[in-house]
Amino acid sequence: MARLQNLLCIVCLLGLAATQDMPYEELAAQIQACPKECRCPPNFPRAVYCDNKGLKNLPKIPPYTWYLYLQNNLIEALSSNALQNATQLRWINLNRNKITSEGVGGVLSSMTNLAHLYMDDNLLSSVPSPLPASLEHLRLSRNRISKIPAGVFVGLEKLSLLDLQGNKLMDDAVTEVSLKGLNSLVQINLAKNQLSKMPLGLPPSTTQLYLDGNNIDKIPAGYFKGLPKVAFLRLNNNKLGSSGFPKDVFNRSSILDLQLSYNQLTEVPLISSGLEHLHLDHNKITYVNGSKICPVSVDAVDDSLNESVPQLRYLRLDGNEINPPIPRDVITCFRFLRSIVI
Repeated sequence: MARLQNLLCIVCLLGLAATQDMPYEELAAQIQACPKECRCPPNFPRAVYCDNKGLKNLPKIPPYTWYLYLQNNLIEALSSNALQNATQLRWINLNRNKITSEGVGGVLSSMTNLAHLYMDDNLLSSVPSPLPASLEHLRLSRNRISKIPAGVFVGLEKLSLLDLQGNKLMDDAVTEVSLKGLNSLVQINLAKNQLSKMPLGLPPSTTQLYLDGNNIDKIPAGYFKGLPKVAFLRLNNNKLGSSGFPKDVFNRSSILDLQLSYNQLTEVPLISSGLEHLHLDHNKITYVNGSKICPVSVDAVDDSLNESVPQLRYLRLDGNEINPPIPRDVITCFRFLRSIVI
């Protein structure tokens, strides 16, 4: 009977190996090496689930693991011994632990296949260093990070997403030196830090820039000339007044979504024809003059074949000092408006 059960087990593993495109020997070794504290689903053998277990230490991770889930534990440090066989790791979720910068050490640099590293809600005081060159997404939100080591991103040619929101970064930490190497960056989130100036050194590849919840009160003239691809720009909950930037600073053809809610604006800034979403709620705007803010002439708006016809579809103006109705010239200019909140 025992022999029959073993044969059935082998047949089962062979079937699973075939469906997972994984050699039988690897599948067997992976399941056998699964830590007792974790779950290793046979139908998803490259994933190891060790989340929500109250772990204080990393268990020894099986050798053929690609996806490792360790969120919601009490882990304080990453053990090189526990990870020494897991050389194929591509995705690690370490959110909501108690990991300090000292507890990271140099473990991460040896993970040459790692593409996604999630370490939100830990106790990091600095961006981990060194990092593997294979990294594509790095999430470090809601830590205690006040320092970005110089050169930490050099060589990370694949990194496209960097999330540093909810930390303690000040202006002197976000510089051209500290951000050097982010040549493929698409999205950077620096919201809810302690910035008083627009960050310097952002790469021209930046498409999504999130700076909500800082103390920014000025934007230099021509700041966005160095960011020709920026399409989504969020500056909600800052200290921007209309005198804190040139009127045309946001008049960039690349910007599709502009959010300036909860600031101290008294006027509607000039925008480009290509802007589709504009959030200006909860400022100090008292009046909207359509002829002044319209990106093109009225004749151009009337020409349905003109490619410069304003594309604005969503406009928020509530929480200001504007009395309805919206002036007719605003509606005339922005003929594609689908929703306007006042």
